[in-house]
Amino acid sequence: MRVLAIDSSGLTATVAIVEDDQTIAEYTTNYKKTHSQTLLPMIDEMVRMVDADLKEIDAIAVAGGPGSFTGLRIGSATAKGLGLALDKPLIHVPTVDAMAYSMYGCEDIICPIMDARRKQVYTGLYSFSHKKNGDGGLYDEPVFQVLRMQMAVPVEELIRHLNVYRRRVVFLGDGVPVYKEMLAEGLKVPYSFAPSFMNRQRAAAVGALGIRYYEAGRYEAAAEFKPEYLRKSQAERERAEREKNAVPKVRRMTMEDGAAVAEMEHQLFPDAWSEKSILETLEQTNTICLIAEKAGRTAGYLLAYTAADEAEIARIAVVKELQRQGAARALLAELESVCGSEGIKKILLDVRSGNGAARALYTSTGFKEDGIRQRFYENPVEDAILMSRELEINA
Repeated sequence: MRVLAIDSSGLTATVAIVEDDQTIAEYTTNYKKTHSQTLLPMIDEMVRMVDADLKEIDAIAVAGGPGSFTGLRIGSATAKGLGLALDKPLIHVPTVDAMAYSMYGCEDIICPIMDARRKQVYTGLYSFSHKKNGDGGLYDEPVFQVLRMQMAVPVEELIRHLNVYRRRVVFLGDGVPVYKEMLAEGLKVPYSFAPSFMNRQRAAAVGALGIRYYEAGRYEAAAEFKPEYLRKSQAERERAEREKNAVPKVRRMTMEDGAAVAEMEHQLFPDAWSEKSILETLEQTNTICLIAEKAGRTAGYLLAYTAADEAEIARIAVVKELQRQGAARALLAELESVCGSEGIKKILLDVRSGNGAARALYTSTGFKEDGIRQRFYENPVEDAILMSRELEINA
């Protein structure tokens, strides 16, 4: 696959032609000229230098700020300006995703920061875990982990998030020189700054990550894109509808999922489990740990402990934007299937008395209320409703 990659989301303007296994060409400037003056001439010069044929471009990957509108607009305009067919896919790559991806393999928390002024930054939190090949060989593939999606936050809030993680952090981006002193004053974890050759946007990283996002189905067609300034574009609405209608897929959790699950814990629960606790649970032999994915995204997870012929759900959660779309039901169905294959006859759980939606879900999937543990939960204090479901074990 050959991709034209563009990033003009900050002071840096950068373009590249990227294939699956190599960068054909890249042109980057960090100068005060407006990008409307530079982008098309940069692409033209790059294409001329390597005798590239833009008709052979399979897709355009464009970096953009929070929300995909800006990136898709630039990509659509670029396609028209270059005379490319409007059926070319447009791949939106969040700017800070691509910046973090350029630090391939780094196991520290990677924190790109772009100055949004008034002591705010565009940022996200990322890391790489490692996935063993499973064949006994030495090949060890880094896995890109999105701990917190691209967002705009005050610097003080970002510092609080990072202190909670208690992990080493590496910063990059044009916000570093602006907020370096604030970071030094507020951080309570070890940190460092990326060197000059990787501390700004690189179109090659946009292209490489864009290919992965394309393979996961995260793209639009240039012809579909129609700017609507007060609401989402038609293409965005259609993509959201496709994601909503996608069938959840459930698999066994792996060690590489630990960071993403820990981040969901922090987003969803006041008593969030740490990544260390999640990984320790995953390593135990008496656990069933599941991940639900929807349209290429991690949608939710389930952690259960087994003892004799019973399994107790310790955690089940779905990210807010994907709730009520079948992920929780899929997790419960897969848990039942696993339990059936392991001879488990009963599934137990407890739920907050005030969580009407969860109680309705469990009731609709066959769980019955067994009792109450008074004042079991904290933050806020609330009773726990005990529920269980008997399973039919096939002989």
